[in-house]
Amino acid sequence: MKILSWNVNGLRSVYKKGLIKSLKSLKPDIVCFQEIKAQESDIPHILLKYQGYFSYLNLAERKGYSGIIILAKKAPLKIINKLGLKRFDQEGRFLELVYSDFILINIYMPHGSRDKKNLKYKLKVYKYFLNHLKKIKNKKIIICGDFNIAHEDIDLARPKSNRHNIMFTSPERKQISDLINLKFIDTFRNFNQEGGYYTWWPYFAKARQRNLGWRIDYIFISKNLIKRLRGAYIYSKVLGSDHCPIGVGFK
Repeated sequence: MKILSWNVNGLRSVYKKGLIKSLKSLKPDIVCFQEIKAQESDIPHILLKYQGYFSYLNLAERKGYSGIIILAKKAPLKIINKLGLKRFDQEGRFLELVYSDFILINIYMPHGSRDKKNLKYKLKVYKYFLNHLKKIKNKKIIICGDFNIAHEDIDLARPKSNRHNIMFTSPERKQISDLINLKFIDTFRNFNQEGGYYTWWPYFAKARQRNLGWRIDYIFISKNLIKRLRGAYIYSKVLGSDHCPIGVGFK
């Protein structure tokens, strides 16, 4: 089984840049999109009815903002789209598909804003999310998404100059540590402990060409799935967004 996660930063834009070609090349069984920035009527019909897949949406009430989608070859037993935090739930940032043998979560965490005016809100979302995970901690869980946090120095090109900037502050980084302490595994780091691997690059200063990026997109799995994990990947050469797709393979 192959699962992909991709913050597309505008689904319609990525669609025009060859999304279908990328899907045909990567051949996922499940794909989790974040930041689609569209209402259902705006989404290309071919994606909602993509051959062989069921589509599940959680869209923001505000037009052109946030929103997530899951395409899956198998229908789940249950769908959950709320954490219980009003603002977060209105922004269309969470989808949980419950299957007989695992739970899949697609999440798009708030950025926090450069001036940190939304940092308090961001940390509150993490509190709600971690509490939710504690309630289902004995299940087999796969979490995909844009977490908007680089965890360690190795996860961004310039850690020293970003030490106090949003997405790399100590309170934010602690949230990823707390998630790992709940016995979740950072799938990419399970296979690769080297630097230079990123999932997001700013649009300015030719950052992507220079690989001045951040690893803020993750796929975490509960420890009880580790024996089934076969690989974790960053598809940095796949273009179309300021983020690239990431993926995992399971037995």
